[in-house]
Amino acid sequence: MKKIFLSLFILLNLNSGFSQKMTPTKLGEIFTEVSDSIYSQKNQWRFTIKNIPLIAIADSTHNRMRIISPVAEVKKLNSELLLASLAANFHTALDIKYAISDNLLWSIYVHPLKELNKNQVINAISQVYYGNVNYGTTFSSTSLVFPGRQPKPKKEPKKENNFTEKI
Repeated sequence: MKKIFLSLFILLNLNSGFSQKMTPTKLGEIFTEVSDSIYSQKNQWRFTIKNIPLIAIADSTHNRMRIISPVAEVKKLNSELLLASLAANFHTALDIKYAISDNLLWSIYVHPLKELNKNQVINAISQVYYGNVNYGTTFSSTSLVFPGRQPKPKKEPKKENNFTEKI
C-alpha cells in the first residue's frame, strides 16, 4: 500500500513539482502568447490585453516578478474608492492587490520568479487585468470572494475653510 502511494506521489510530482524553474525568457514567451501587442526590453515587458495596458518586470537575481496595470490617477479618486480598494485587498482582489505609486493606483501581482509555472503566470495576468477593469464596481480579480462585512461608507461632514483655526 505504501508503495502505491509513493508511486502515485512521484507520478503526480513529475508533472508539477519537478518542473523547470520560471525564467525571464519563459515569461516573455507567455506574455507574447496572451497579449494583443507587446514591447520588451531586457526583463521588462509592456503589453496590452483588450486595450488594457500591463507591465511586467522580472529580476532573476532577487527571484522576484511583478505584473502591474495602471488603474487611475490617485487625485481622481475619492476617499470612498480608496477605502473600498483596501477592503477589496482583503475580500475580492485575491492574489492581486491595489497599491499606490507615482500618484497612480495600480492593480499589482508580485511573486517569487523561479517558483512560478506557466498556469500561475497566466492566472496572474488574468487577475491583474480583471482587477483593473472591475475597479470601482466589484473590485474583483476572479469570481472567488472571501465573505465579510463591508463597512458602509459614512458621509464626511463638510469642513469650513476657516484659516484662523489652523493657526
